[in-house]
Formats: sequence, structure tokens, C-alpha cells
Amino acid sequence: MKYILFLIFFISINTMAQDLDIIIIGVSHDYSKYPKQDFASIHNKIRKFIPDAFFGEFLSKEDERLVMDYWCKKDNIKRLKVLRSNRSIAEELLPKTIDSLKKLTLLKPNDYHVKIDLAHAYYLNQDVANGHYQFWQVFDHLQRTPDADLKNYVDKVLSPKLDTTGRSMKRLKTSEYAWIAFPLMQEMGMRELLSMDCQDYDLNWGASWAAFDAKFNLSRKDTISTFSNRIKPQLAKINNGFKKYGEVETTSKTVTEWLNTDEASAISASGDFYLPEMYNMKNFPKEEMLSKIHWWMMRNKGMCDNVVNRARKTGAKKVIVIAGANHRKYMQDIFKDMPNVRVRNINEVD
Repeated sequence: MKYILFLIFFISINTMAQDLDIIIIGVSHDYSKYPKQDFASIHNKIRKFIPDAFFGEFLSKEDERLVMDYWCKKDNIKRLKVLRSNRSIAEELLPKTIDSLKKLTLLKPNDYHVKIDLAHAYYLNQDVANGHYQFWQVFDHLQRTPDADLKNYVDKVLSPKLDTTGRSMKRLKTSEYAWIAFPLMQEMGMRELLSMDCQDYDLNWGASWAAFDAKFNLSRKDTISTFSNRIKPQLAKINNGFKKYGEVETTSKTVTEWLNTDEASAISASGDFYLPEMYNMKNFPKEEMLSKIHWWMMRNKGMCDNVVNRARKTGAKKVIVIAGANHRKYMQDIFKDMPNVRVRNINEVD
């Protein structure tokens, strides 16, 4: 009897802490600066994986309301004001409005006016991820099938021409979501993008960055310390790395695959964190650099926690995580240390 009870308990614990299979894709936020990209291999790998959910680098609607300031908060507030002036919906009515419009999109999947209305409601509910998903579907449709009346309606309700900064509708059009996440989500019939971003530490990150820059620039100007001369080999190494980065960006048709290599991750990290071999050099602002790294890691840890907790809450067992290229290696390493989680980057799957 005790054995049976223990077995039931063990099975229930394992069910609660289900195995989570993650494919993480380090991406660019702007593919317009590259040669025409070939995403066929990435798309096929995602199709073969058959994910239950996609996660994107957005704040959830709950976190958006709680975080009072971060790098694109002002842009989001500006969008809210514009869209409320276009058509106001009382906040207490937003959940029911969204539910009704979601049902209507299922009944009328080719009615893009409804998708515009749903995008508008999502944006007002501070769910930028899914406002963007609905807007992208309209944008993509208009690219394929021009429709003056529909374009006038989207301009009237969403004012995309005014949303140009931060995580904007303008940025969306050439982003990783337009080329990777949203086309596959639409193909697979997924109705919503899950949010994973963590901006709880953005002000700390900004303060650490400013403190480091102030000391680093002061040290470089100090002619007596010879600091500038001593760091020349390391700076040359960093610059050579970014030269390689630039060559790939201007010639490759598969930039995303390269962004998911250790070589690309190391180069990208050197832009924010220089080289570890520099940290113990005299006059290098090591304390400020370690502070920068700490807050960067806290954000990545927050995103990983959000993915795992929210995936398990929704019952998802296989998920695609779309993250900026400079997050990929850090997040993959964090996921590897989390119990009941399997993680691979897009280059590590067939």
C-alpha cells in the first residue's frame, strides 16, 4: 500500500514538473539590412518539431502594467494614446471584447477587418505581442492582395504610420516575427504568441552601463596610465570580430544560422562586455562591468523562468523561443541547468 501511494505521489510530481523541450532561435531584429534571406531550413525544422507554442521577446500584458519604465515604455504609452483616440474601449470591457473577436476570427478567418479590430483590442489591453500578430496578418495579406478599403481601415483604427519607434508596427514588418515566428504560427493555426520578456532590471542595467562608460572613457583619456595603449590589442580583436560580423551580414543568405553559432555569440557579447581577459587590467572598471553582466544575466534568467513557468501553466511541452541573438547563448546555458528542461538551438536540430 505504501509503495502504491509513493508511486502515485512520484507520478503526480513528475506530471507537475513535466519535461519541456525547447528550441531557441537567436535572431536579428531587422532583416531589411541583409541580402534576401533563405528561411526554408529554419521553417522546415520548426515544422518537423511541431511546437505547442511560440515565445517572443515581449512583456506580458500583466508585466506591461507593472513595469513603469523601461527602454520602450514611452513608445508603448504613445501607441496606447493614439489607439484610444482612434477608438476607445473601456478597460473593464477589453477581456470580453477580445474573447468575442477571437471567436469571430475563427468563424470568419478571412475577414481582415475583424483581425484589425482584434489587434486594436489587444494593443489597448497592453498585449503588444498579440496586437502585432494580428496586425502582421493584415499587413501580410495586403502585401499579397492590395485592397484600398482595407488599407484605409487599418490606417483609421491602428495608425501604423504613427507607430515607428520602440517595438513598433514599423519595426515588426522586417523583424524576426515577420519572417520566422508569425508565418509558422499562422500555418500551424496558433492563435496567440506567448510573451517571455523581463524588464524588471532595465533601470539597473542602464545605470550600470552609464557607470561603466563613464569610468572606461575616463581611463582611456588618462595619458599617464597608458591604459589606452595597453588595451589596443584587445580592441583590435573586438573590431576584427565585428568586421567578420559585418561581412556575414552583407553576403550571407542564412544570417540566422550564423547568429546561432558560438563564434557569433562571442563577437556580439564583446560589443557589450568587451573581453574577459581585460577585466583584471589596471584601470579597467571591473566592478562596473561585473554589475553590467549581473543585470544582463538577471534579465536572461527572468526570461527563462517566464518561458518555463508559462509553458507549464498552459500545458505546452514543446516550445519555440525567439530571442535576440545576444540573448541566445546566455539563455541556452540557463535552460540547460533547469530541471526537466531540454534545450537546443536551431543549428542543433535536424
